[in-house]
Amino acid sequence: MIISDIFSVLIGYLLGSICSAVLLSKIFYGKDVRESGSGNAGATNAARVFGWGMGLSTLFFDGLKMALALYAGQLLAGRLGWTLAGIACLVGHCWPAFFRFRGGKGVSTAAMIALAVDWRAFLICLGIFVVIFLCTHRVSVCSVVSALCVPAVEALFRFSDWYGLFLTAGAALLVLVQHRSNLKRLVQGKEPRFTLGKVSKEEKQQ
Repeated sequence: MIISDIFSVLIGYLLGSICSAVLLSKIFYGKDVRESGSGNAGATNAARVFGWGMGLSTLFFDGLKMALALYAGQLLAGRLGWTLAGIACLVGHCWPAFFRFRGGKGVSTAAMIALAVDWRAFLICLGIFVVIFLCTHRVSVCSVVSALCVPAVEALFRFSDWYGLFLTAGAALLVLVQHRSNLKRLVQGKEPRFTLGKVSKEEKQQ
């Protein structure tokens, strides 16, 4: 049992360490996405620097690696393995061993967790994301608020699913921590709006 749990963590972390944004940007553009924009290896920065196609591709593959991690963990150690693999994949996404521990902020992988736990919670939080984006055009705000809403909405549908609640709460906490610099700039009135192909002065200084 312990061996299965360890392998769940290991597989989850290694899958999480596969940075879709970095690989795709190097393959199709010959550049490392982390060298432009906010310096983040996530779907938002990929879209900002290289366009919607790149952003959506990054979102898809980041979600796919989380889905594979959850599936592998489930096969190896049931719901506990599923949870451990999910957390490990999140950590790998943010601090990837293959890319000098400079990864994304966990939003795309957290979104796949929400979908895997309960599709209704996912759709509700996706709606929250879209509404906030239309009002603010600040992806960081949308990401943090929607991530924090996931465990709360999840509790409404699956209150007794402790594994799901723990995983979504852990994902929300990680997303919040990873966006601390964004929240600081937001308080200071310096957080940039999302614009394709346009890098703000604040992002250049990160």
